[in-house]
Amino acid sequence: MADYDTLRALADEGNETALDRLADLADGCGDLAQLSELLDEGSEYAGRLLTRRAVANRDLRELQRLSDAGSSDAEAELERLLRAGRES
Repeated sequence: MADYDTLRALADEGNETALDRLADLADGCGDLAQLSELLDEGSEYAGRLLTRRAVANRDLRELQRLSDAGSSDAEAELERLLRAGRES
């Protein structure tokens, strides 16, 4: 398995698989700041991981933030949760 520095170097060179692996590592240790940074770098996978966490916590504000950052998954989940709340 590649170490963090190697993955970071590959990701900096545009390797999306390395970027996804960095997101897995950040998710595994609960590093939400790192996941957010990876999202800012264009990692859709990091956005999906953050969306999954926000949905589990029913964190509508975080879903809105992720949606504003361009995560279509977060936008869809936010709309779903808002609709579900209206139907209750």
